Amino acid sequence: MRRTNHTLAALALGLALGLPAHAQAQTMAYDGSGAISGKDGGGDEAGPSDASGDTGGGARKKRKDKRVSITPYIEAMQIANAELSPGNDFLTYTSLAAGVDALFNGRRTKGAVSLRYERRFGYGKVADSDTLSGIARIAYALAPEAVNLEVGALAARTQIQPNGQVVVGTPQDGSSSSQIYSIYAGPVLKTMVGDVEFAGGYRIGYSKVKNDSGFVSAPDTFDSSLIQNAELRAGIKPGVMLPFGIGVGAGYYQENVSLLDQRVRDFHARADVSLPVSSDLALVGGVGYENVQISSRDALRDGAGNPVIGSDGRYVTDKSGPRIMAYDTSGLIWDAGVMWRPSKRTALEAHVGRRYGSTTYYGSLSYAPNSRSSFNVSVYDNVVGFGGQLNNALAALPTSFEAIRNPLTGNIGGCVASLQGGACLNSALGSVRSATFRARGVSASYAVDLGRIQAGLAVGYDRRKFVAAPGTVLAASNGTTDQNYWASAYFNGRIDQASSFGTNAWVSKFDSGFNGDDGTAIGASAAYFRSLTNKLTATAAVGIDGIERSNSSLDDIWNASALVGVRYSF
Repeated sequence: MRRTNHTLAALALGLALGLPAHAQAQTMAYDGSGAISGKDGGGDEAGPSDASGDTGGGARKKRKDKRVSITPYIEAMQIANAELSPGNDFLTYTSLAAGVDALFNGRRTKGAVSLRYERRFGYGKVADSDTLSGIARIAYALAPEAVNLEVGALAARTQIQPNGQVVVGTPQDGSSSSQIYSIYAGPVLKTMVGDVEFAGGYRIGYSKVKNDSGFVSAPDTFDSSLIQNAELRAGIKPGVMLPFGIGVGAGYYQENVSLLDQRVRDFHARADVSLPVSSDLALVGGVGYENVQISSRDALRDGAGNPVIGSDGRYVTDKSGPRIMAYDTSGLIWDAGVMWRPSKRTALEAHVGRRYGSTTYYGSLSYAPNSRSSFNVSVYDNVVGFGGQLNNALAALPTSFEAIRNPLTGNIGGCVASLQGGACLNSALGSVRSATFRARGVSASYAVDLGRIQAGLAVGYDRRKFVAAPGTVLAASNGTTDQNYWASAYFNGRIDQASSFGTNAWVSKFDSGFNGDDGTAIGASAAYFRSLTNKLTATAAVGIDGIERSNSSLDDIWNASALVGVRYSF
């Protein structure tokens, strides 16, 4: 969170932007982050937690005071996996990995990177496989205090269930796993011209789901999408020309989904007013115009009128067919709310209004009682596709974090360890159906770093109401809803100078509106790290994970795993 003085002028500066945080949270920034990038990358108060549960990470020394910390490593592991249900197979494989963990906290560059390549050598029923996983969020000041270039990326190995549910970080082999990729980049502007502050930016992003061995859970499984966001706003703070702040702004969002050539377009323009009523409280409101359109083409049909399914298991788009409108709304939008900032460590905003043709609610709360802990809540409402939701969530990550990896698989989890807000992707990863949707939900997180002990807990709820064009193969999806309830936690610490531990647990309850096929994914792991030399670390870990299904025709799945390995850090 950027440091500000507890004065009326400082509060008003944030309130007077022409297209303020509450407007952007709908389209530009997932989880109500209030900026085109989610975080500006400058002036971050809190550093990352030290031990995140990454394989070997518990033995690393404190790095948060360094401007640049880059730690390449290589790793060798032996893993055993016991199937508990529905069968009783016992599988083993060897894994070799190379990766790098980096943290940047310089004057012009702020960010974090965790990248890992792993090659698995299987025995018996376990096939050889390759995995690339990582997460990154970097902000570089092209012109300090004026223009930032921001970049973010995600590569995650997951399982996709028949109902579309995404299970993050648990697959042990490549037989039914998928790779999810997302990347974005773009400039962010914030500058003063006389008494007027200009803010905005442009972001282009891309998201992709790649399925191993040609496996897809359903023909409407998401493939890829290209996302573009643009925002510009101008505002004058209260007391400069008038006792209240005024501003104007506009924004444009477009997402092109490859499957059935779906397209989301959202243009909005609005004027806003902010009225301080005390040194820490202001009333805010805005009114404007918005046009939102969602359209697509149908699937190619065979001679019998059945949709054609391609070699990748997905519907084939009929590119010669007409574009069919699925959603079209335009007209007046408005909202009203309050912004409260009693200290530099507490900020609350809450809004109610009308958008997307109905009532909307959104807001956020951030509370850092001290430099070692933080609590964050976000309520969001937007219209996007799977790729856009994931891209926006990635852009809302903090610039200071440490990746939380499953110590048994090396896979990225749904959250990162950070004392800043917006540290989870779980809501965005709910399901991979290709149809666009209106997403509404809430997420909350608490993190604490006590030096020797670090812990975090995050919970959330995401509801997606799908939008699909009539007369197309996706028509039955229109109005159907998926709901995802999730929680994630980690608890890590140092035992002595040579050893440490890391634990994490997660649960995701997915209620599908498609045939009532619900599922609950559960998992937990614990790892022990022992420094053998200054650069060599030994690891031992155990874990259990499973999927409970409501559909009696599908078996529940449970696995237990154990690992021993060594890591050499350069």
